[in-house]
Amino acid sequence: MCNSSDSYSWESSVRKRRVYSSKAESETEADSSKDNAETSSKHTGKEKRLGSVRPGTYWLTRVVLLRSVAFIYFVAFSVAYNQNKQLIGERGLMPCKSYLNSVKRYVGGKIGVAALTYTPSILWFMDWTDMDANLDLIALVGMVLSGFVLLTGMANMIIMGTLWVLYHSLVNVGQLWYSFGWESQLLETGFLAIFLCPVWTLSQIPRRCPPSLICIWTFRWLIVRIMLGAGLIKIRGDKCWRDLTCMDYHYETQPVPNPVSYYLHRSPWWFHRFETLSNHFIELIAPFFTFLGRRMCMVNGVIQILFQVVLILSGNLSFLNWLTIVPSLACFDDKSLAFLFRSGGGAKKTVLEIQNEARAGRPPKPTRGIHMRQLLFNKMCPDTFIPVVMNLLSSRQVMNTSFDPLRIVNTYGAFGSITKERTEVIFQGTLAKDPKDPEAIWEEYQFLCKPGDVNRRPCLISPYHYRLDWLMWFAAFQTYEQSEWVIHIAGRLLANDSTVLSLMDHNPFQDRGTPRWVRGEHFRYKFSQPGSSSAAQGKWWLRKRIGAYFPPVDLEGLRGYFQSRNWPHPHIPQKKS
Repeated sequence: MCNSSDSYSWESSVRKRRVYSSKAESETEADSSKDNAETSSKHTGKEKRLGSVRPGTYWLTRVVLLRSVAFIYFVAFSVAYNQNKQLIGERGLMPCKSYLNSVKRYVGGKIGVAALTYTPSILWFMDWTDMDANLDLIALVGMVLSGFVLLTGMANMIIMGTLWVLYHSLVNVGQLWYSFGWESQLLETGFLAIFLCPVWTLSQIPRRCPPSLICIWTFRWLIVRIMLGAGLIKIRGDKCWRDLTCMDYHYETQPVPNPVSYYLHRSPWWFHRFETLSNHFIELIAPFFTFLGRRMCMVNGVIQILFQVVLILSGNLSFLNWLTIVPSLACFDDKSLAFLFRSGGGAKKTVLEIQNEARAGRPPKPTRGIHMRQLLFNKMCPDTFIPVVMNLLSSRQVMNTSFDPLRIVNTYGAFGSITKERTEVIFQGTLAKDPKDPEAIWEEYQFLCKPGDVNRRPCLISPYHYRLDWLMWFAAFQTYEQSEWVIHIAGRLLANDSTVLSLMDHNPFQDRGTPRWVRGEHFRYKFSQPGSSSAAQGKWWLRKRIGAYFPPVDLEGLRGYFQSRNWPHPHIPQKKS
């Protein structure tokens, strides 16, 4: 046992050690704080010595533009990877192999310059024995390359050129499924992005290869053309754009509404008039700010970006609005975009150093690649001014049309006319032997996003894109004779074809065998009134039957129809015993 004196001595010793330990920790923390303060002071001092980013250069603008283009490419290739096999694959609704064979026959049976000019695609040089694998490979390589640029902010002409060639190869064999205006817009935007980069160097800020001012202005010219084209086609098109009533209908009748569309549709009449007037100002007046100096150019950039954000929030317009933001970013120089970059970070610091060196009369010596880049740009870029301006000035203005087979120069426009009511084609199937039997039970197929079930909330998918859902919107105000692929889908549904069913949300005959008959019904859809009894019951939509879109069909009855169009006749899979 310890006596009291020993106990006191031990406790005193422990207290002393604790005090010494606490003092040591305090001194260590103080030293650490001092070191951090010194380090911070050094960084701050270095930044102060370098100064702040000045206007007039576009190094940081290039990084932002390249990352933005890469993001759109990544989304586009993701859509391609998930949907190409079903749409243009071996068992797709419009196989690209059949399309390429028809082009080959048309140009004389050889894969040469004529075939490449008519349909530029690297698929000509790939093994056609497994076209699905080819399509997947193109999409996956595109996703990897665009993902690299998106994450690192680094790119060269090789990477951006490869992305452009890969997506071009898909668009040119995509037929109806790739007939949207934003495909050409992405190809033109992606083509311009090639010439923002150095030829070989991979660096966010390649000191010896500054961004081309001509290329920056070409991006600005692109946003001017896009907006003027959209504005002029509206003024020359539907009367409702002139009497300011188009927005009374747009939210309800646009291709794929989202939940916000439901509420915006019920806005007061004066708000819809304000929206339409604002649209005219943004598309017809604001673009000219681009040519009125740095500040007004930035004002236009801000206006266009905010406008596209509003459109993104109010509907599912694929990646169109996201893509239109990209050329708007060229309205900003390094000073205006510096806030996006970490203070003291590599990119911002390098730009400050380059600007200070240039100010001191010691700019970095340019590489030979700059001259090569300029030469390629001059050779490959046709004169974009004359054909575009002539089309904009013409009373017969066309939209979403290319001036050359490579889709480098295009015309743009959207919603020149507005549909005043929404109609939908609803596929229905039955197990009944007689489709005319009044006791027959017809069950509905549901698509992934387009309106069908009135109780289903509108989807929110932008910038992603369901290509079949969009084409069904067009089919609804045409006839099935004008959209024969609708009957092709019906035939596939009769066979419970997994390829087509993967593009749908609900198959009512899952694990129940195959339907005997499939038909298309035509309905008129309207948003329910928020707060009404219908809305209280969970109904987002109200609908009324218009009539039959196409009559009941069965597999045997479609045999001749399929043969006359060289479509493979669907077979009914055998049940496993």
